[in-house]
Amino acid sequence: MTRDIKLRRQKAKDRIRGRISGTQERPRLTIYKSLKRIYVQAVDDTSGVTVASASSLEKELRARLKSGANMEAAKAVGASIAARLKEKGITTVVFDRNGNLYHGRVKALADSARESGLQF
Repeated sequence: MTRDIKLRRQKAKDRIRGRISGTQERPRLTIYKSLKRIYVQAVDDTSGVTVASASSLEKELRARLKSGANMEAAKAVGASIAARLKEKGITTVVFDRNGNLYHGRVKALADSARESGLQF
């Protein structure tokens, strides 16, 4: 990434994190995407604990996905995190796109989580 892209993303990330925070009842659902994988975790910011996490690196997802960094992988990870949060009795979250544009893999993950029952 060039310096300008990193700076834009960092500014957006700081703006977003200044406005949102996760609680135990409504954790912050944050995304990290690399060129090879996509990761998501639900964070309770009041106690600093990760409630649940999912990624395209997990064995059961890797076995059925061709790539860990495409739209199909993002949809699978979104469904996986939604299922794990529902098991813990959490149905609403605060969505943190982590400075990324709400487009492509980020949007696919969010839509999949919504279809699986999460509200945000």
